[in-house]
Amino acid sequence: MSSFVQAVIKANQEIYSALKANDASLMQMGKMGAGGDISSGADMLCESIFVSHLSEYGTIDSEESGIIGEGKAKIIIDPLDGSSNYLSNFPYYGTSVAKIDKNGTIESAIVCNLANGDIFIKNRDQSLSCQNILSGDIISNKEVRDSKVGLFEKAYQYPKIVAKLKKIGYKFRSPGATALSLAYAKDVNFFLFVGKAREYDFVAGLALCEEMFTIVEDEYVIVTKEKDIFDNLNEIVNRSIK
Repeated sequence: MSSFVQAVIKANQEIYSALKANDASLMQMGKMGAGGDISSGADMLCESIFVSHLSEYGTIDSEESGIIGEGKAKIIIDPLDGSSNYLSNFPYYGTSVAKIDKNGTIESAIVCNLANGDIFIKNRDQSLSCQNILSGDIISNKEVRDSKVGLFEKAYQYPKIVAKLKKIGYKFRSPGATALSLAYAKDVNFFLFVGKAREYDFVAGLALCEEMFTIVEDEYVIVTKEKDIFDNLNEIVNRSIK
């Protein structure tokens, strides 16, 4: 395991403990961040922890503060993916980190579920692995062959697509943490996102889905294990947003 990945794991361990403290300052809302959302105290705390652990590895581009530091490698982070979930005590939130070398190649992608401790790690030329950030135990990547639902982030904004998915019997959930949902894409029928895809939300998560059917367009992203589901979703979304 590279020193960078070890540093990301340590940062997530520190963040995990800090968020469990439920300090009142974590709930305070501040100014608009680089990604376009209002940053909370929890967002800023998570960012500061990542900066302390990762700044030696390259230039950090954070959803909250934008560019931090300097270096040949670029490190894209979403310090708290699903921050509204965390602030609402809904257990589906995490972090997203991607390290990109000077040639634009993703060296490492790490997405962590801070609600249950799952951390997904994909290094260049190595297969996806999952472990628990507290125990260090490896979590088996058993394939879910009979998934019952998909994940449709921002579904509430697209009632026409929702109606069409219901008509063909595609059940889904919209849990509100894009990178985290991409990390679990292999376990569900599909991942669907409609809207403008922000780099902070997608770089690390998509790197975990390299072996799946994937399309990334300006207005939508689809990831799925099944070619027929991929084709159906692509047709539905294209007809609905034109």
